[in-house]
Amino acid sequence: MSFIFKRLKIPDVILIESKAHLDERGFFMEGYKESIFIKNGINTKFVQSNFSHSKRGVLRGLHYQNKPAALAKLVNAVRGEIFDVAVDMRKNSPTFGKWVGEILSDKNHRFIYIPKGFAHGICVLSEEADVSYLMNREYSPEHERGVIWNDPQIGIKWPIDKPIISKKDQQQPSLKDADTNFVYE
Repeated sequence: MSFIFKRLKIPDVILIESKAHLDERGFFMEGYKESIFIKNGINTKFVQSNFSHSKRGVLRGLHYQNKPAALAKLVNAVRGEIFDVAVDMRKNSPTFGKWVGEILSDKNHRFIYIPKGFAHGICVLSEEADVSYLMNREYSPEHERGVIWNDPQIGIKWPIDKPIISKKDQQQPSLKDADTNFVYE
C-alpha cells in the first residue's frame, strides 16, 4: 500500500492520497498507517473517531478547540464528495487567517490532515456525504470554538451559493473577534 503526501499552500496542512486497489468486488485501501505518516511529518496519535452524514449543500464549520484541548484531525469522505477547508487560527503565523480547501471524495481517495491551531469546515457537494474524522483528542465542549463560515476577512470561496447551516454556526464570531489561544511557534 502507498500514500502520497502533499503539503498545501499552508504547509502544515497536508493532503494525503491513498492508493486504492480496485477489482470486480470494489476497492481496498489503507486509511492510516502510523509508521508512514510519521516518516512524512505527521506524528499524531489519534484517540477519537467521529462520523457525519449530510445532504447536498450542508456546510459544517468553521470549528476548532482551544488549548489545552486543541484538535488535530485526519478527515476523509467515505461516501460522496465534500469541499474541505482549513483556516489558520495561529496568531503571529505568516498565514494567519488564510485558508486552504480541497475536494475529498470516495472516488479520489484523499484525506486531509489538519493540525492543531486550525479551524475546520466542510461543504457537501454530492447528494449525500459520509465523512470520517480521526482526532488526536476527545471532544471537549468547554474548549469548542468557531469562526463564521463567510467572514470576508478570511474570504473562503465556497462552491455553493446557499448553504444549509446550523443556528450555532450562523452565530459564530468573525476572525477578528474569535476566541483563539493559538500562537505560531
